[in-house]
Amino acid sequence: MSDAVDARARLRADCASCAGLCCVAPAFAASADFAIDKPAGRPCPNLRDDDRCGIHAQLRERGFPGCTVFDCFGAGQQTVQVTFAGDAGWRGSPERATAVFAAFGVQRLLHEVLWYLGEALALEAAAPLHRDLTAAHRRATGLTAAGPGELAAVDADALQREAGALLLSVSELARAGVRPRAGGRRRADRRNADLSGADLRRADLRGVSLRGALLLGADLRGADLYLTDLLGADLRGADVRGSDLSGALFLTRRQVAAARGDATTRLPGGLEHPPHWGPPRPAPR
Repeated sequence: MSDAVDARARLRADCASCAGLCCVAPAFAASADFAIDKPAGRPCPNLRDDDRCGIHAQLRERGFPGCTVFDCFGAGQQTVQVTFAGDAGWRGSPERATAVFAAFGVQRLLHEVLWYLGEALALEAAAPLHRDLTAAHRRATGLTAAGPGELAAVDADALQREAGALLLSVSELARAGVRPRAGGRRRADRRNADLSGADLRRADLRGVSLRGALLLGADLRGADLYLTDLLGADLRGADVRGSDLSGALFLTRRQVAAARGDATTRLPGGLEHPPHWGPPRPAPR
């Protein structure tokens, strides 16, 4: 396994090494995900002076399920401990806060890109692109070690476009050899499709691109999701109880936490069942 793949396992939030950045920097609106409106840069009223959430154990019950879904991919501790060398005090100065929150936004993008690139590097089908993937991974890794000034100069849109194009090529290579079930027809790709509330039970979605698709409340129980591209797909409320997602492409912790799963839902390596799903099914002896 390459160093890039090993590094993917470290893209996990460590709130004890952060400064509550996810509770301050992003904006959110009163909705099914959040009980209140909060503008960007304003601390959530549940954030304590010690930078910990005062209702962390009751977030879902108190109307903040969106907080349980958020994933910074480890960007919070990187911003505090590396970008600002352990001194990311955003409370005392508006100018300082602006710089910290801007750096956090770029770091989060970089860390998410690293998550996807790490998965791509682990795919055998992506071997023809390993040189480009490794170079992109090294560039992104190098930027995560940069200071506030260098991060402020990062063209986030260009970074997303370049990484997106490379990951699209990886997806096409990985899905190229997938064949429909015997006697069946392969469905057309549904990239960016609105499939909110769709009945996709037992659907043959092998090798289909659902990249960027809206799957809010969709029923995916029993669907075949082998090598299905889920990069950026919105799985909020999607029913994946009993589904096998272990072979899906580009699935993240955020998507998993937003979906409705249970103990029988199978996930790719490196992803765990969220606590609100209940305990995972024990591995067979």
